[in-house]
Amino acid sequence: MTANMTANGETLVKAQNLKVHFPIHSGILRRQVGSVKAVDGLNFEIKRGETLGLVGESGCGKSTAGRAMLRLYELTEGQIDFEGVDISSLNPSEMLKMRPRMQMIFQDPQACLNPRMTVGDIIAEPLDEHTKLSSKEKREKVKSLLESVGMNPNFVNRYPHEFSGGQRQRIGIARALALEPDFIVCDEPIAALDVSIQAQVVNLLQDIQDRMGLTYLFISHDLSMVRHIADRVAVMYLGKIVEIAPKEELYKNPRHPYTKALLSAVPVPDPEIEKTREHIVLQGDVPSPANPPKGCRFCTRCPVAIEKCFDEEPEWLHLDNGANVACHLVEK
Repeated sequence: MTANMTANGETLVKAQNLKVHFPIHSGILRRQVGSVKAVDGLNFEIKRGETLGLVGESGCGKSTAGRAMLRLYELTEGQIDFEGVDISSLNPSEMLKMRPRMQMIFQDPQACLNPRMTVGDIIAEPLDEHTKLSSKEKREKVKSLLESVGMNPNFVNRYPHEFSGGQRQRIGIARALALEPDFIVCDEPIAALDVSIQAQVVNLLQDIQDRMGLTYLFISHDLSMVRHIADRVAVMYLGKIVEIAPKEELYKNPRHPYTKALLSAVPVPDPEIEKTREHIVLQGDVPSPANPPKGCRFCTRCPVAIEKCFDEEPEWLHLDNGANVACHLVEK
């Protein structure tokens, strides 16, 4: 689905001031001496049928943000609206009723599948928990799900170790689709796969989205793949989003210095163009999320930082081209 088709659509999921802090304990009495600010004030929305790509370096908080969107991590602060319902305030029994509508595809297809369970039992597990289907109905549903992800339905009695990494990821996708959700968080679903298999899995996700009208939060550090699948892209650094823009706008005209540095590292297949491109090499290490910089999170590594960047946190700026950026040096 293109960005134009979703531009005027209704918002399905919305994060407001989303924060997830993990306590740091020390000493014999295990007193809290600080906290790791893994996610520290995210604001974004995803429209129905849209794919929002979430990119950034390892450790920036992407996966934590994705899990927090599904309440797999409890929020330190903030709110998550799902079709206007604040799911961050729901009690466990109320949240259980919402679970079928939001699912997750995990990064490591081997670690997220129980090796002692057959493929049929793995895919049927959500059906056991949330439906009252008979054994025969569940069996037929599982076979139909396997077919929908391009696998032989007769594989139901096999075990995860009998499949390749790409096939295991398809099994994980089938499990996520079992309850016919509206929203799926794809947490680096291709990172553990061979390059030759990655495109197949991404194309499968797009086909399923078109068939079922799904909404995706697609988390990845592969900027080329995000460009292929996403409608809009959010760039995250040290627990904060620094830029959100429609896909073509972000790749053609990045505004934040960190986004520019990320995109400069993506090779271009044309050697003549590649020779003329400027590669931005960032200096220093990423600061600790337990003690982030006072002003802009990126100021300690930014090649164009000014004094104001070290003292004041930049405001969220809404640009005319549909982009949003947090940088003191960007003007409307």
